[in-house]
Amino acid sequence: MVDYREILRLRNLGYTQRQIASSVHSSRKTISDVFARADEKELFWPLTEATTNEDIRRMLYPERIQRLERKMPDCAYLHKEMAKSSVTLTLLWTEYAQQCRNEGQIPYQYTQFCDHYRDYEGNRDGGVCKSFHPFFPPSKTHFSKGG
Repeated sequence: MVDYREILRLRNLGYTQRQIASSVHSSRKTISDVFARADEKELFWPLTEATTNEDIRRMLYPERIQRLERKMPDCAYLHKEMAKSSVTLTLLWTEYAQQCRNEGQIPYQYTQFCDHYRDYEGNRDGGVCKSFHPFFPPSKTHFSKGG
């Protein structure tokens, strides 16, 4: 993700667009676009501490807000379905993605879908990590909190 706060801060310090692009690992086109939009919106450094990178993105690119929001998977439903035999996360993701498209919503890609489900599972089981590798049976591994 683009670090808008850092771009505006470095701009205020007098760095060139090329130096900023190298520092924040973004393209010069991105830096140029942020500069132009910041000028247009009269958004300059210093910013308040409460202003987050997400706040700046929303100010600079209000037209992207709706487009970037994705439908969250129903992890409770996924958990219930995963208890059934021969149900995989790949199958559930395929159904989820199709349902999103039918409703005109944007689905998460498979990796993020699995990340959300694993986060749900981790919170649900109190630190138990489950393996979902398609060629190995599910197992539970408990991680100790100490070193």
